[in-house]
Amino acid sequence: MSASSAARPLAPMDLSDPGPPRGTVPTVASWRTDAREWTLDGDWSFRWFPGADDADPHPTDVDPTWGVMPVPASFVMPHLDAVHDKPHGRPVYTNKWYPFPVDPPHAPDRNPVGEYRRRFGVDDVPAGAELRFGGIEGAADVWLNGVLLGSTRGSRLPMAFDVSGLLAAENVVVVRVHHFSAATYLEDQDAWWAPGIVRSVIVRERPAGGVHDVRVAADWSASGAVFRVDAQTRDGAAARAEIVELAADIPVGTPTPVPRAAAWSAEHPVLYTLRVWTDTESVTMRIGFRTIDIVDGVFRVNGAPIQLRGVNRHEHHPRWGRHVPAATVREELLLMKRHNVNAIRTSHYPPDPLMLDLADELGFWVMDECDFETHGFGEVGWRGNPTDDPMWEAALRDRAARMVERDKNHPCIVMFSLGNEAGEGRNLAAMAEEIRVRRPGVPLHYEGDQASADVDVWSRMYAHPDEVELIGRRAEPPLTDAALDARRRAMPLALCEYAHAMGTGPGGLTEYQELFDAHPRIMGGFVWEWLEHGIHVATADGVVTRYGGDFGEPLHDGNDIIDGLIAADRTPRAQLADLAAVFAPVRIDVGDDAVWIHSRRDHTDTSDLAWRWRLDGPGGHIDEGALAVPAVGPRGRVSVALPEGMRTASSREAVLTIEAVTAADAPWAERGHVVARAARTPVHDLGALTRAQRRPAAPAASLGDLVLDARTGAVTALGGVAVADWRLVLDRVPTDNDRHAGWDELTDPPAAERWRQLQLHDLHTRLVALERSAGAVVVRTRHTGPSTDAHVDVVWSWTERAGGLALALDVAPGGTWPDWTSHWARVGVGFSLAGAAPSVSWAGRGPGPAYPDTGQAATAGWFTRSLEGLQERTVRPQESGARAARWVRLEGDPGLEIGLRSGDDAVSEPAVTVRPWSEAALRRAAHDDELVADGRTHVVCDLVRSGVGTARCGPGVLPAYRLPARRVSGELIFWPDVPASGSQREGSVG
Repeated sequence: MSASSAARPLAPMDLSDPGPPRGTVPTVASWRTDAREWTLDGDWSFRWFPGADDADPHPTDVDPTWGVMPVPASFVMPHLDAVHDKPHGRPVYTNKWYPFPVDPPHAPDRNPVGEYRRRFGVDDVPAGAELRFGGIEGAADVWLNGVLLGSTRGSRLPMAFDVSGLLAAENVVVVRVHHFSAATYLEDQDAWWAPGIVRSVIVRERPAGGVHDVRVAADWSASGAVFRVDAQTRDGAAARAEIVELAADIPVGTPTPVPRAAAWSAEHPVLYTLRVWTDTESVTMRIGFRTIDIVDGVFRVNGAPIQLRGVNRHEHHPRWGRHVPAATVREELLLMKRHNVNAIRTSHYPPDPLMLDLADELGFWVMDECDFETHGFGEVGWRGNPTDDPMWEAALRDRAARMVERDKNHPCIVMFSLGNEAGEGRNLAAMAEEIRVRRPGVPLHYEGDQASADVDVWSRMYAHPDEVELIGRRAEPPLTDAALDARRRAMPLALCEYAHAMGTGPGGLTEYQELFDAHPRIMGGFVWEWLEHGIHVATADGVVTRYGGDFGEPLHDGNDIIDGLIAADRTPRAQLADLAAVFAPVRIDVGDDAVWIHSRRDHTDTSDLAWRWRLDGPGGHIDEGALAVPAVGPRGRVSVALPEGMRTASSREAVLTIEAVTAADAPWAERGHVVARAARTPVHDLGALTRAQRRPAAPAASLGDLVLDARTGAVTALGGVAVADWRLVLDRVPTDNDRHAGWDELTDPPAAERWRQLQLHDLHTRLVALERSAGAVVVRTRHTGPSTDAHVDVVWSWTERAGGLALALDVAPGGTWPDWTSHWARVGVGFSLAGAAPSVSWAGRGPGPAYPDTGQAATAGWFTRSLEGLQERTVRPQESGARAARWVRLEGDPGLEIGLRSGDDAVSEPAVTVRPWSEAALRRAAHDDELVADGRTHVVCDLVRSGVGTARCGPGVLPAYRLPARRVSGELIFWPDVPASGSQREGSVG
């Protein structure tokens, strides 16, 4: 036994000990080495115990009766035991609640254990070696060949043990993972509690005289690059260094000009290979030259202001839990690049180092966040919060140090964050000191202290656009402390979280981006969040997605975990396309005779982009070509005149679309990938153009083809098209945002509650009158929910027009409506048709959905989708999938065409929602897999609609997109497929 192993602790660390890990060696930078490594990833023997008392007190060997658990993975994930397929605990989801009593620093008695054991062989046993864990979720005790190495703390941080003198040709490693410990109080992030060995495990040779650690400073300015490398070696061995691609020898410990080096930025991520070696070991890492500063409240890199168009990224996989395979990580970051994301906040812990390697390579601005959150203490008034308790200082300093030491050499990291939602306290200053000593020059972030005493960047979470504008204009309310106020006014503002991407939404992305563009002090922000954390569960009917509460957890936060721009399997949601449009690196505005282009880039011009135009009409594609656009410099603007022929054609009957595309293959996309798009619609209505194109010889419908229920005035048939469930629609199946009050409108109930109180889902209809006159049928109805006198009077006026049946709708509120800023979700007409429409075509905006404050990716044109292709599947069913439309055709036998027009004072464009299931089925379903097509086509035609907002976190629907109870008018025209003769039908009213 070596001297180091002889000094090891004799017992595992007490689970209620608030201190840092025991027995580990100091964290060093990530690199590649030519020293030998043995991976221990793969199948381990595994057994789950209800508590530590049930486990073997002296683990030494592999028990053949145990199951098999893959490493890395979270062991509580369903169906991971490859041998026995038996449960081993369960994933638990809470947003902020601790799933045990808040009794710091004590761990709960109900504390299950997962125990891993593995045999492994080592050829030519090295004299020096380390056993390295990338991350262990939970608190772990580690043994090698029966010797306790120590105890880990800090679930998403690296840990290494010196095993010199303990390795043999055949070895047994044992890892005992406890769900909870004192350290759990520091890890109350908004994610699944999913313990296990969640990152890679290796044994690494540590040769005598080898490299111990490497620290670089790679600065860049207009006068050139300056580089310094410091190397710590074992036994004081001499070290040398070179930048391989530049064939430049770099003296260790001395700042050295590197005249041929180019700058690194997220837009142009130039990397070089640094090699550091001694006589016994050579290590390599990728470096980039960049310098950060803050000048007059503006955050700059390499002397230029930058804008963060970012996302918050958790690490989650629907099968493996906290472990994300390397191929999936690359897929994620490529997907981000293709959707114009340029920044990542590593919420709320340092990521797997692979992600930072890829961010260096592909180009992202990264906020590296410490593994620290105590959100649950907020539920008890922050009493006993570790952030302000000296007992926890050592552990918090250790977490900050391990983050910085591992990640210190990555050029992508432009900010370190002290953590998230951990309140205020003295330990923030201790953490900040720890980071500044180890990595000076990288600004610090922490949102929880609004005085910003210990940070360099002011941060806000879900701030209303009005507040953001005030800060951008430097007109924010002052702090009480004048010195702190002056210090904060000299800081840039970052929105560490905004625009909660849960379910249908988020609304208001454009309003935020306009503020980012307008005010240099606003450095942008990070949308919450990148990824839904759904868990896949195999059933007899296939794999389904589950969320909080679906695993029997007594305390949980439901589907709050389903809040991403992409699904857990990395399928993009509709909102990702909208975000890409808002985040586009160039903004395109198409006028009558010119195109205006505004670059949002910070460091590079647009010479890597090609520009193309396309003309489309109701009959399809008309023409296309290239557009000559000069290179636009960073944050520059240019206008380009449109050729006369293009102007004339687009003004008459075609939609003109301008696109910016990659001119050549990029590391993240092929040539021709669209990075920005804008369209100009013709003067004429798209729907009118479509009807003129498609129906020149169609038989006209007459009032004789209109069949009404004489008792209610509801439509039962339009020509040969049978109609059911005809109704006025004022509400919608609540979105996730609808179920919460916006942070700016807490005096009103959440939208879903408003609609429930008004009983808009259960409107009772009274026929007031049914009047006939020459060439017209007028139906008057009153619609009222139970237990209220707030009602709506509707006049349905039917006439013959343009070969179809025109319905002029006049909707007027009456009675007493509550004093709210918004009452209705929509004003529309709902109905269903027999049979499932094989496809739906529309003229308007598409191809994706659009609500008044979303749909930025939906541009003008003509589109066709299958009925299934129109559905925007949310894990928890809700309102979704509406298409902005002026005309729609529902294919079928017979088919139906509809024209839509809103009143002149409408707050939104008209829209159509088409589904293969009823609204009642949508309301009943708790999971997407519960929705089953019923063989009918269910339609809602909206004259006006409310926005969707981002009220789950942040502002509700912004005032411009709200729909209070007020008079609404509009028109629908129906063209049913009717027989050429067209005849009066039994029961019709005409």
